[in-house]
Amino acid sequence: MKNDSGQIAPDMAAISPITGNLKWDGLHSHHLYYAAFAIFCGLFLSIIDSTICNVALPTMADQLGITSSQSIWVINSFQLIVVMTLLPFASIGEQKGYKRLYVWGTAIFTVGSLLCALSESLSSLVISRIIQGLGSAMMMSINPSLVRIIYPKRLLGRGLGLNATVIALASVAGPSLSAAILSVASWPWLFAINIPLGIVTFVLAWKFLPDNPVHIVGQRFKWKEAVLNIATFGLLIGSLEAYSHDVKLQWIFIGLAIFIIVGYSYVKIQLDEKYPILPFDLLRIPIFSMSIATSILSFMAQMLGLVAMPFMLVSTFNFNPVETGLIMTAWPLVIVIVGPVAGFLIGKIHSGLLGGIGLAILGTGCFLLAFIPAGTGYAGIIWRLMLCGMGFGMFQSPNNHLIMTSGPTQRAGSAGGMQATARLTGQTVGAALVALIFHVSGPTAAHDAMFVAGILAAAGAVCSLLRLEVKNSPSHD
Repeated sequence: MKNDSGQIAPDMAAISPITGNLKWDGLHSHHLYYAAFAIFCGLFLSIIDSTICNVALPTMADQLGITSSQSIWVINSFQLIVVMTLLPFASIGEQKGYKRLYVWGTAIFTVGSLLCALSESLSSLVISRIIQGLGSAMMMSINPSLVRIIYPKRLLGRGLGLNATVIALASVAGPSLSAAILSVASWPWLFAINIPLGIVTFVLAWKFLPDNPVHIVGQRFKWKEAVLNIATFGLLIGSLEAYSHDVKLQWIFIGLAIFIIVGYSYVKIQLDEKYPILPFDLLRIPIFSMSIATSILSFMAQMLGLVAMPFMLVSTFNFNPVETGLIMTAWPLVIVIVGPVAGFLIGKIHSGLLGGIGLAILGTGCFLLAFIPAGTGYAGIIWRLMLCGMGFGMFQSPNNHLIMTSGPTQRAGSAGGMQATARLTGQTVGAALVALIFHVSGPTAAHDAMFVAGILAAAGAVCSLLRLEVKNSPSHD
């Protein structure tokens, strides 16, 4: 059978016993709107809570009586638990049902938000953030899968475009919303505002989300593999994060050595599994693996740009923090506009071509910013940032569409988990690269980081365009 981009998708039903409604084609009328609101609201809450604390860290450190370096655990504890558990939760969603996992995730996230708001010490806040992160991982791991099953095939591109728009909105809204809340209330309200939205999301998800349309018969969750997955990603991301926060190099090398040993054992076990948590059955599909690689490169490039640009605006152009924040909104704001347009074009233009053009535009914007003259005014900076946002917005929805439609429906959970894992891995590695560049480049670090971002975007563009010649074939391994 063919996916919506005209590629031949593997018919796993021929080699894997499945049960359910094979003719399922999404929700319709008001049921679709309520279900979409439920999953988009949960996605918004999950992403915004990864950044909403950033502005408040100095205030939280002062009120909790902790150092600035200790306060970073408020952010790291949330991000680490999300990355470590995404793929196991995606596997659970395939077996136990996306709706059940999403409803439970919403409930855990809401309870975690309440506990964060009531925390009076760093230890209780970090534990509460871990609970919140578990709920967030449960929601994010199956978010693309839910988009795929609630939208009819003819509207799937638009649904993924809206999904990209929500991600962009949440990314830009975090610091601004945090500043607005802190201007009238104390930091616990950063978490308390999640509670009413969490309850609404829970009710709508419970009432309107459908059960999995198809199931793989005989698929079982393996706890040993889940633990190895958590350890592998925890050691990898933890080591990269440690370098970003100036942990001593010997500890980082020890962590990386343990990662190599654990990761090797994990991959070796997964290669022999029929339905692995780390979905090698999907990664054997050429267009899926190429789309995942393209996603990682693109998010590395975007994170390099988004982290390095504020330093450039302050050091090169002498802007104050308020000016810097306002100027930086140009990048994600354009994604909000371009994302739905790119979603509409899915099916009309090959997703590999759309993604390739988008990443070429992103790379062009990054190179222009890397060599921007010091005397450039507001307009000159903003249009370059908008070029970056336009390129990424053109890429994201088509790429996500290829990831979600290049595999079989019954493996949508693992495809969605890999999509989210690729995004977070790219962002984390991108942030670590910024730290490395700032360690070795000195005064030109921000410009050098933008140049590296341009190279990564160009590599992603090549990888995306190569998909034009790739066809899927059923995996019989």
